[in-house]
Amino acid sequence: MRAAADTAWIEERAKTLGFDLCGVVRAEKFPELAQTEEWLARGYAGEMEYLSDARRSNPQNAMPGIRTVIVCALNYNTEQPKSTDVAATVEGDEPRGWISRYAWGSDYHVVVREKLDNLLAALRQNFEEPFEARVYADTGPVQERIFAKYAGLGWLGKNTLVLNQQMGSWFFLGTILTALDLTPTLGPTEAPPADLCGSCRRCIDACPTEALVEPYVMDARRCISYLTIELRGSIPEALREPMGRHVFGCDICQDVCPWNRRAPVTKEREFQPRVVPVKGDASPDGESFFLPRLEWLAGMNEVEYREAFRGSPIKRTKWRGLVRNALIALGNASVRRDTHAHTRISALLMRLAVSPDAAISESALWALSRIQ
Repeated sequence: MRAAADTAWIEERAKTLGFDLCGVVRAEKFPELAQTEEWLARGYAGEMEYLSDARRSNPQNAMPGIRTVIVCALNYNTEQPKSTDVAATVEGDEPRGWISRYAWGSDYHVVVREKLDNLLAALRQNFEEPFEARVYADTGPVQERIFAKYAGLGWLGKNTLVLNQQMGSWFFLGTILTALDLTPTLGPTEAPPADLCGSCRRCIDACPTEALVEPYVMDARRCISYLTIELRGSIPEALREPMGRHVFGCDICQDVCPWNRRAPVTKEREFQPRVVPVKGDASPDGESFFLPRLEWLAGMNEVEYREAFRGSPIKRTKWRGLVRNALIALGNASVRRDTHAHTRISALLMRLAVSPDAAISESALWALSRIQ
């Protein structure tokens, strides 16, 4: 096993490259990994079949010869207010949607991967012997949050996210799987960070779709992030109204978490809200990913969608999914009937109600029934 000084060098190098946290952990089958099978058996994964990949339950299956995992965290918190603190409309009765904070800027997969690649390059320069390694930025068959816990980065909160006492939960995780025999960040007698959630239930009680079925357990099928990103087809009718204005992801369980009250703000420019130019004079300054106009999202075509969300994690939901989500949000919007906005939105919904796409047409009809 390499000396503890090598691990300290890796952690310091990671922070030099822009990461906020870094830790090293043995590639072991931790107890939480065994709980995945029960979670999957309950059907909580919904349509996310990739979560059944056997490699996710044992790191030894993720990479031949793996010995350790380097876990890095990158802060994406920005100065903009939380979803629980801003109104659903702005001047002119323009209904606005909510895009999850992590998706306001550049695609985090790319940003995190570049930093991980730079860290791996530094490792290859520092350690003379050749070694196998794989880099994953939320893209591989590994459960990053469990490795993060045992690497000393935080505890697994009741909202199922990793919580850090200083940073809260607004950070991305990335990993380097390696055959290097590195000394773990936590010593043989050191335990992972203590669970400081205590008796708090704010995340559980605040979830509008009751996705957190019990502390530390989420039924993804009810999670707004799953509904707006992973689910294909129509959204279950019983969950549409609780979705509110969310069009991509959800931040509620993080917004209400006490550990995020004093979370630091990122210095990464890539994670600031993007503003994209649009045709016409509806938004002369462009459209922002922070509180975007629902009319803009619902009315865009596939070409406009690809142009607006190039290099953004929002492309995950695809055009039809984003339009579907915007329609549901419009159905939940409070638009006064005696306004130009109501006239425009009604016309838009009637046009989309005859769309050849079943999920779009059905969602438009539902929204029409709500605002008329």
